[in-house]
Amino acid sequence: MQTRQFKLWSKSANCAISFQTTGPREMENHAYVIQVSGNGNLHDSINGRFLPAKMKIRKPKWNIKASEMSNKTFNPIRAIVDSMKIEPNPNKSMIRLSIGDPTVFGNLPTDEEVLHAMKEAIDSGKYNGYAPSIGYQSSREVVASYYTGPEAPLDAMDVILTSGCSQAIEMAIGVLCNPGDNILVPCPGFSLYKTLALSMGIDVKLYNLLPEESWEIDLKQLESLIDDKTSCIIINNPSNPCGSVFSKSHLQKILAVASRNCIPILADEIYGDMVFPGSRYYPIAPLSTDVPILSCGGLAKRWLVPGWRLGWILIHDRKDLFGSEIREGLIRLSQRILGPCTIVQGALKDIINNPSQEFYSSTIHIMKSNADICYNSLSSVPGLRPVRPSGAMYLMVGIEMEHFPEFQSDVDFTERLVAEQSVFCLPATCFEYPNFFRIVVTVPEEMMVEACNRIQEFCQQHYEPYSNHIIQDIDCDK
Repeated sequence: MQTRQFKLWSKSANCAISFQTTGPREMENHAYVIQVSGNGNLHDSINGRFLPAKMKIRKPKWNIKASEMSNKTFNPIRAIVDSMKIEPNPNKSMIRLSIGDPTVFGNLPTDEEVLHAMKEAIDSGKYNGYAPSIGYQSSREVVASYYTGPEAPLDAMDVILTSGCSQAIEMAIGVLCNPGDNILVPCPGFSLYKTLALSMGIDVKLYNLLPEESWEIDLKQLESLIDDKTSCIIINNPSNPCGSVFSKSHLQKILAVASRNCIPILADEIYGDMVFPGSRYYPIAPLSTDVPILSCGGLAKRWLVPGWRLGWILIHDRKDLFGSEIREGLIRLSQRILGPCTIVQGALKDIINNPSQEFYSSTIHIMKSNADICYNSLSSVPGLRPVRPSGAMYLMVGIEMEHFPEFQSDVDFTERLVAEQSVFCLPATCFEYPNFFRIVVTVPEEMMVEACNRIQEFCQQHYEPYSNHIIQDIDCDK
């Protein structure tokens, strides 16, 4: 009889196990099954013996972690707002000028024709099943027909329907960019661009908008940011949060920068046509002779149905620079989910074509009136510098922080505005543009007037002609 030493690796115990066997050499060819019992002993399945463990066995542990993508996902608005101490003055009703939803106060209902179209689509029973991931052919034809023109022709193959404009932007970034690439994003700008890009491992470079130039782009600084990793320029016109509308000549200069550097444009045009009298909206695609453009839009703002979640990507590529690859890539990305609501798609022709011009004009009139009330009222408030908007649903107000020395930032300023006056405006730090705040102009008129009066009262209480450090400097010089 011979004693032989064996060493086996136990997968369940995650360790090496040594044991001995005494017997004829033929036993070496037998299969041994070693099991770990609940008390840490080893069980020999051939002889039925328990072998005392000679080493401490590490038991497996739960180790579930969030993905890198989820850890990289960061929404500045939520992060800042959720950390703010938003406790309104109990003696004053809350006025929220922070919500970019035109339907929330009930003063801007959608057109009756839009509602009727949805009811008919439901009653027809035709739209309860799955649609193609890029949308029904007939629905894409409706969008193409609405936006086509001689300078930028479209047909159904140029339209991808999405679950709101946000998904359109996500897909456009996803098809144009790889991890390690960078995109150029407006500052101040909609925070979603950065949120989406960083979650995909894409770097973000911020180009400056100039408040003294009605928020036009600093084109020289924009071009200086471009390198061999730049995969697209995001243009948001009309703008959230600025309420600005670019002129035709400015858009042509933007296209010239993109053309010189062979960079495609992602155009966020969700607020297209929502411009005030005296201004004009120019979609960027008809102005381009060579730059390929993915234009993102949807029903949310112009048709006042953000909750219906239907958006689109319009593919403008007159020189075939995208080729088939970008189109096919967008189709593949659309197949990750099953596309937007089929009922809305079924009603889309009537939603887009049937509302009266009075419906659109009334919406613009209300927002323009509120914007004028807000701009005129706050222009006379010492320490504030509102920038007159030309469209969309927003107005940006600069804070001369040196005249409000008790506040450390625009976040502090807006937090105290809630606490004392029950008026909630978004600090522009949410848009990476400190010392401003954003006002939404879709509220009822009486609410806008009251909010402006409260903001004026707040500023009068806290305004100082000279900040403390300026006074100290003057005293030190004496």
